[in-house]
Amino acid sequence: MTLAPPPPLSSTSAVRLRLVPQPAQGHMARRIDGAWWPRSPDLASELPGLLGVLPHGWGQVTSVLVDEAVWSPFPGRLLVANQVVRLRRTTTQRSPSTVCLLAPGRGRWDLLVVPPSATDAEAGRLMESMAAVVRDGVDLGVAVR
Repeated sequence: MTLAPPPPLSSTSAVRLRLVPQPAQGHMARRIDGAWWPRSPDLASELPGLLGVLPHGWGQVTSVLVDEAVWSPFPGRLLVANQVVRLRRTTTQRSPSTVCLLAPGRGRWDLLVVPPSATDAEAGRLMESMAAVVRDGVDLGVAVR
């Protein structure tokens, strides 16, 4: 198991995340719950920041499934804020790439992963296109920069 480094304190390293509103009880879930733009392909250093800014209502994420080809090598488990998070790999090529977050008893959330090498304009287009799939065309998501 690997210990996650503490998140940086610099405001320029804030997590770049956009979430769409969760459906009300009884409504069909969306395919994508948001978009995440990590700063590097180092999952072990990027994931703690992401998990730290997720909505409280999502619960404790204990398992993360990612496309192995997108990230540099990473351990099978990571200790994040005194919680063990299991990191699982998939070799299934998805276009676009996603990260799947699992919280027992709470649910599953899929985030579009914007490539770390994307320019601000490219990332903006990807995040906006993700927002366009929100039901009824209403985007109530939040951007955490």
